[in-house]
Amino acid sequence: MIQWYPGHMAKAKRILKEDLKLVDIVIEVADARVPLSSQNPDLRKLINEQVKVTVLNKKDLADPKYNKKWISYFENETDEDAVLLNSLTGEGVSELKSILNNTYDQIAAKLAKKGRNPRRLRAMIIGIPNVGKSALINLLAGSNITTIGNKPGVTRGRQWVNVSKKIRLLDTPGILWPKFSNEDMAYKLALTGAVDNDIFDFELAAYKLIQFILNIDEKILLVAYDLDFLEAHPYDILADIGRKRGCLMTGGRVDRNRAAGIIINDFRDGKLGEITLEKPAEAAKLKVENQDE
Repeated sequence: MIQWYPGHMAKAKRILKEDLKLVDIVIEVADARVPLSSQNPDLRKLINEQVKVTVLNKKDLADPKYNKKWISYFENETDEDAVLLNSLTGEGVSELKSILNNTYDQIAAKLAKKGRNPRRLRAMIIGIPNVGKSALINLLAGSNITTIGNKPGVTRGRQWVNVSKKIRLLDTPGILWPKFSNEDMAYKLALTGAVDNDIFDFELAAYKLIQFILNIDEKILLVAYDLDFLEAHPYDILADIGRKRGCLMTGGRVDRNRAAGIIINDFRDGKLGEITLEKPAEAAKLKVENQDE
């Protein structure tokens, strides 16, 4: 089972609990391919009644049909504002700005009734590692204020960023929860890059990915790897993909680790198409499993 909870994450969680007292609204960034698995249940418990907006990033890698369904789910089932985002192109950031500006206006009106001057809206951005928090901050600010990386744990400290005359934003490190007792959720996070590559078995993760894709549409694998047919077991399918991609060792044996790396990276880069690994219809079950972690 995949386990990863570095010391800096435990510290970040303690700090975040105190910082929540300072902000007016929380922006939680999740991965559109795994909207519920990529939400930290520990953080949601801490947020509690705080005003919140959910941003589903990497919309370009997820199935558009399910993107719309997930937005409806968050807006109707959780009574939260929700926005789809492509942090590479900036698509969706204007909608998020509109929500933040409206929240600012509401707070400014309340302060005016009390005879007080308006102040910047204080927002906090949270999420698990590698979902695109830093990229979103740079989009909101219109400049490269924060460091962006394609591996978990790039943002280590907390920093306030003035993104406009109305909005001040607190960036926080990505925080995972202490343990993954649900295997499917753990592998979804590994496959989408939330967990460092060094702490999980690429080959086992590839088998999981193949099974996830088979449950969605087996044509995805047939087309992507020019396969004539699919074997019954992911173990054998990975071998066929390895042969097609020339992942061979001495004696003609398939280099399974190399083949696993190819299919996982193809999924992460969108080369297998737009794939969503979780459906809103499964939300109730997924939510219980996530809270049980």
